[in-house]
Amino acid sequence: MNNAYVVSALRTAGGRRGGHLSNWHPVDLGAKVIDALLDEIDCPPDVIEDVIFGNVSQIGEQAMNVARNIVLASNLDESVPATSVDRQCGSSQQALHFAAQAVMSGTMDIVIAGGVESMTRTPMFSTVALPKKNGMGHYMSPELQTRYPNIEFSQFSGAEMMANQYDISKDDLDAYALESHRRASEAVEKKLFEREIVPIGIKDADGNLTGEIHNIDEGIRFDANLEGISGVKPILEGGKLTAGTASQICDGASGVIVCNENGLKRLGVEPLVRISHMSVIGHDPVIMLEAPIPATEQALKKASLSINSIDLFEVNEAFASVPIAWLKATQAEGTKLNVNGGAIALGHPLGSSGTKLATTLIHSLKNRNVKLGLQTMCEGGGMANVTIFENCQL
Repeated sequence: MNNAYVVSALRTAGGRRGGHLSNWHPVDLGAKVIDALLDEIDCPPDVIEDVIFGNVSQIGEQAMNVARNIVLASNLDESVPATSVDRQCGSSQQALHFAAQAVMSGTMDIVIAGGVESMTRTPMFSTVALPKKNGMGHYMSPELQTRYPNIEFSQFSGAEMMANQYDISKDDLDAYALESHRRASEAVEKKLFEREIVPIGIKDADGNLTGEIHNIDEGIRFDANLEGISGVKPILEGGKLTAGTASQICDGASGVIVCNENGLKRLGVEPLVRISHMSVIGHDPVIMLEAPIPATEQALKKASLSINSIDLFEVNEAFASVPIAWLKATQAEGTKLNVNGGAIALGHPLGSSGTKLATTLIHSLKNRNVKLGLQTMCEGGGMANVTIFENCQL
């Protein structure tokens, strides 16, 4: 079987809700990332055999197969096909897995995987709320309600369950959030994100470019302090988690070019990383956010690796309780986790976050000159993908 390699990995800097990227149509934002991927390695557009993009809120501007529309808005030829993937927060990580599986099988040689989400223009939960409001029903079918009676699948409740189950205090959550901002601030100061970020021109409300450039993650609080974070009101009454210890609503796009050995020859490039393991599991949909823990354990077992074999980890900071619980359960070293901050500081653009985290992890392996990186994230419905990357440039 062929190997799967990543030869280019890029992302936009995160845009806050109503912020620098809010006047960009998500299709055009995704197209900008595709064009940057091609330009970075001088990739001829006609060698791309498929485009797979993750997206969660596939309604409105993100409807009608957003991946295909992104291709048609990019410099790729209309002959390039595309499909959209929804595995909730892991959508573009799954897109990456599908791309890798295609090139490993030999059915394709060069594929683009990525994700896009404009949480400003297509608000979270709009795919559920709008149909329900207009009498078009709800996803909770009678049989689903029979199996899970009187249950409302909620990430907010799941995050609180995680905090209670793993004995995580509000002080722990607040301290973790502060560290996320501190690490992200340090990464910006050291210019560690520069090679992974696609600069995007800022548009005004009429869609005209202002001449300003968006190239720094907009959610980072460079002056964050514990007093400010700890004073934020809890999301749920009586709860521990707040907006300050949860991921930020975010606009953004990200992508990678994946190829096999034939693809490397056709492109004439050296790989950044080899994708050495991919897996996904289903878990309890009620606590929902715990799945990265058993997923990591299973992935390490399948890959014949120990937790100490991994040099860097990216665990999505959907809520601070998730990475803290993951650290407690896996006994991984905290200094290896989300070394440049995470979604609490950088934002969580849902369908884009999978390849966004992958991009940061891939560049971090190179920047730190280390070998193995593991990425995982909790996903709606109680699922988790795991990807292990091996640095090819050591």
